[in-house]
Amino acid sequence: MAIEVKKLTREFSYNGMTLMDPGPKFTPEQVRDVYAVQYPELTTAAVDGPEHKGDVARFTFVRAAGAKGVHAQI
Repeated sequence: MAIEVKKLTREFSYNGMTLMDPGPKFTPEQVRDVYAVQYPELTTAAVDGPEHKGDVARFTFVRAAGAKGVHAQI
């Protein structure tokens, strides 16, 4: 019996979009920080996952819920 080694492909998802993996040297949190430049709301997002489907590991960026501004309650 031979053991087959496959490389996992990482995939990142935010708000229904699939975002490219900037490289395996980045942790999922660092990937979030890279995309926070384009999507500022990601600065406080949590990283869910990975969810494995075949040879794909999918991470999802989930925005933090909460009220902001003058109507926020303390």
